[in-house]
Amino acid sequence: MAAGVTTTRAMTARDLEAVPEAERGELIRGEMRPVSPTNPEHFLVTGNVFGPLWSFVNERGLGVVGGEGGFLLEVDPDTMLAPDVAFVPWDRFPPKGRRRGFQPIVPDLVVEVLSPSNTAAEVNEKVRIYLAAGVRLVWVVDPVAEVVTVYEPDGAARLLRPGEALDGGAVLPGFALPLDDLFA
Repeated sequence: MAAGVTTTRAMTARDLEAVPEAERGELIRGEMRPVSPTNPEHFLVTGNVFGPLWSFVNERGLGVVGGEGGFLLEVDPDTMLAPDVAFVPWDRFPPKGRRRGFQPIVPDLVVEVLSPSNTAAEVNEKVRIYLAAGVRLVWVVDPVAEVVTVYEPDGAARLLRPGEALDGGAVLPGFALPLDDLFA
């Protein structure tokens, strides 16, 4: 190594586990990025997505719906994202007794609710990471504009407005959530 040159090692998901929870963030290619607390609007809209989605999945025994779970989506360097809401089918969810630590689990659906601090570049980067990892459906919810952008695996994006409804597509056939209810 040349004199005066320093290198830093990329943070891993295992390193992140050692960080106190209050200080954790998301990892993108080994770099920890802070995640800020949310405002009441974000909190409300996240709940308005979570509730109906959880009910639909739970009633049918399809898998797990949760919020802010850490999903290890890339390794070496590690990328671990914590979407606001995610759905993981039972066949990819770890069995009881093996649910500790961040694991390479790819949700079928992730929901990101935008915060005022989010930049378009950040959101686009996360969507690309999710889709490249194999997430089948990404909903980016904008509480200010009251729109949702739906991303499919081929990268195609659809913009939904009030009066329209989110649907589960091939991931959760039969699920529907009117945007008027989402932004109530």
